[in-house]
Formats: sequence, C-alpha cells, structure tokens
Amino acid sequence: MDNLNGSIVFITGASSGIGEACAFAFARQGARLLLCARRVDRLEEMRPRLLEGGASAVHAFALDVGDRNAVESSIANLPPDWQAIEILVNNAGLSRGLEKLYQGNPDDWDEMIDTNVKGLLYVTRAVVPGMVVRSKGHVISLGSTAGEITYPNGAVYCATKAAERAINDGLRQDVLGTPVRVTSVDPGMVETDFSLVRFHGDAERAAKVYQGLTPLTPADVADAIVWAATRPAHVNIARVVMTTIDQANSLLFNRKQS
Repeated sequence: MDNLNGSIVFITGASSGIGEACAFAFARQGARLLLCARRVDRLEEMRPRLLEGGASAVHAFALDVGDRNAVESSIANLPPDWQAIEILVNNAGLSRGLEKLYQGNPDDWDEMIDTNVKGLLYVTRAVVPGMVVRSKGHVISLGSTAGEITYPNGAVYCATKAAERAINDGLRQDVLGTPVRVTSVDPGMVETDFSLVRFHGDAERAAKVYQGLTPLTPADVADAIVWAATRPAHVNIARVVMTTIDQANSLLFNRKQS
C-alpha cells in the first residue's frame, strides 16, 4: 500500500457528494488537499474538519471546470508548493434532465457536455504534463455504469460517461512508458444531490429515485478511489465498476415494495 502522507491530491467538484467524501478519505491518509468547486464557500467550511481529520494542508479555490481559460489560469498560477500534483481526482460532473432525446433541453445538454467531457479534458490537459515531467502521477476519473449501458431518457448524460470511459482508456495508452497511472471508477446509483440537480431542485422527484433500494454512499465510492490510489506504484487499476447489491446495471434494479 502506497503511503499518501504529504502527497498533493487535487479533487475537482469537492464541495459535496463524492468529491467531498474523497476529500475526507484522502485527509485520513494525511494528504495535502487541493480542492476546487464552484462553491468555494462550502470548501472553506470544510477546511477545519479536513485538517482535524488528518489532512496535512488544504488549499481551496473556486473553479468551473467547463471554463477552459479559468482552468488553464488556475493550474498555471497555483502557489509553487502546490504545483506538483500527484493524484488528480476528476470528480466534477452532473446530469441535467431526464427526457426523450427529441424533447430534451439543449441548455441541459451543453451543461453536461461542458462539465463532464470538456471539463474532464481541460483539467487533465492542464495537470498531466507535469506528472509526466516529474515521472509521478495518478489520474482517477469518475465514470458511471451509465457509460456502459444507455438508459431511456438519459442519452446525453450516458454519452458523456461513455466519453469519459474512452478518454480514460486513451489517456492510459498515451502515457504508456511513463510511471503515470490512469483509473476510472464507475459507480452505479449513489445517493447524493445528483438526482436533485438532474431534476432542477425537484426534491420529491429526486427522492423517488432511491425508493425501495439501498444505494451506494459517497463514502463507498471514495473508499474505492483511495484503494486504487494506494496500490503499489507498478499496479494500475484500469477500471472499477461498482454498484449496490440492489442494482445489476443501468437498467435492472431490485426495488422492494414498502
């Protein structure tokens, strides 16, 4: 098991859900946490608890990963002692809407593509060259079982996660010959604000997504991410697919009647 004490771990979308859980999981490893999100106030609220939880240090900043200029500027202008990023967790992502493709909202499509695909590319492009130069690094991206099997009314979101899978596989090929590792962690249903965001704040509709089954928790996914990051340096975990016991894939669920 690799020791992450003092390692710089950069987590995007770290203000809630899986990103927040990752921050606390890596804090317990003694990592130095470089955190970004659109809600920087939330990151600042987390700071004292992360330090109490074992983080060596915390540096937080506001960033919309879909803004290419902001990504390039933010990474290029990090304080010198935060530039040697060793682990990148490409967590920022979202889903908007659940409609038939021909009835979908193009604004929702743009937001998903800008965040889930372009944001992933922009951050990876800004961080990985330094990893290659320093001969050390690990890129861990959040995929989804939605990237394997497209489900009704979710074509665009599923397409963004299929793109994540292809980008992850392509990057692993492109860094072959360097010590940089590349991993995709692909969870199924996880109870976060994901559905609340998807349904534009409709809490009643979001709650129905998780009725009758036990979903994964953000901590479950964070545990898998830290596990992948702490394998020996010669071991690359290419892909982790994980679901609750009540889910077989993107289409099949075991919902218990109340």
